[in-house]
Amino acid sequence: MPTYDYVCRECEHTWELFQSIKANPVRKCPRCGRLRAKRVIGSGAGIIFRGSGFYETDYRSDSYKKGAEADKKARDSAQTESGKSAADKSGSGTSESGKSPGDSGSSSSSE
Repeated sequence: MPTYDYVCRECEHTWELFQSIKANPVRKCPRCGRLRAKRVIGSGAGIIFRGSGFYETDYRSDSYKKGAEADKKARDSAQTESGKSAADKSGSGTSESGKSPGDSGSSSSSE
């Protein structure tokens, strides 16, 4: 059974009443006794759905999905670039071929 909000149009008294959906709206104000009460349509209680398919993020608009995907790609590429520059700056002393940057590849010595 829902709780309904009422307001008296005469004395502006407001109150809540727990009553059946099938019950007729109350017309008599409990404060002034006049037949000027009116049921107020309120926002009601928030409804929470649980389970898959009920979250607001499950049914996002296409434009939102495209924007989110573009942001993700930009973030991933920025992380990849920062990972490469961190490896370059780490000073490991070897390149991808396994040689030191100063090695010319010849086995002769300059002594």
